[in-house]
Amino acid sequence: MSPEFLRDAAGTAAVFGFFAMTWFGWAQEKPPQSWLWPLRIGSILSGLTAVAGGLLLWRHWSDGSVIDAETGPQFGVIVGIEFAAAGLGAAFLAIRKKAHLMSAWIAFVVGVHFFPLAVILQAPALHVTAALVTVASVAAVFVARAKSLTVSAVVGASVGPILLVSGLVALVDALTR
Repeated sequence: MSPEFLRDAAGTAAVFGFFAMTWFGWAQEKPPQSWLWPLRIGSILSGLTAVAGGLLLWRHWSDGSVIDAETGPQFGVIVGIEFAAAGLGAAFLAIRKKAHLMSAWIAFVVGVHFFPLAVILQAPALHVTAALVTVASVAAVFVARAKSLTVSAVVGASVGPILLVSGLVALVDALTR
């Protein structure tokens, strides 16, 4: 990831590890039986990444961060817009009786919100994660239909590994400074 500050790399590892775990968990909604153990292992590895990143973040909390008085509010606005878009889109899908597409919509919003965060966090590699999550969210709908799988299983099984690898890259970056 290579953000300027170790604290930001550790925070990225913690957040990505946590959310990778949630996507691996969401993927366990009616996946093929052969996916269960890889999804469980992904969840465990994600949890370990989150804990390791969180401990490193805690240890370096007083160190510098790109999140300051100027970028903090920008970060908050982007995350607020993300939550609003995800929630409103999910509600719209529920009303339209398309709740099975919620995971894809939420993954799409998550992927798109990483683009401006990459700029704020000064982490250009985050654009790769953004692109991969965004593409995976759209592709998952078509793959799920073609293979008669649940959309959530396909979305979670693709977004989980993307976030896990991104979190591990950030963790290694933080640990090797």
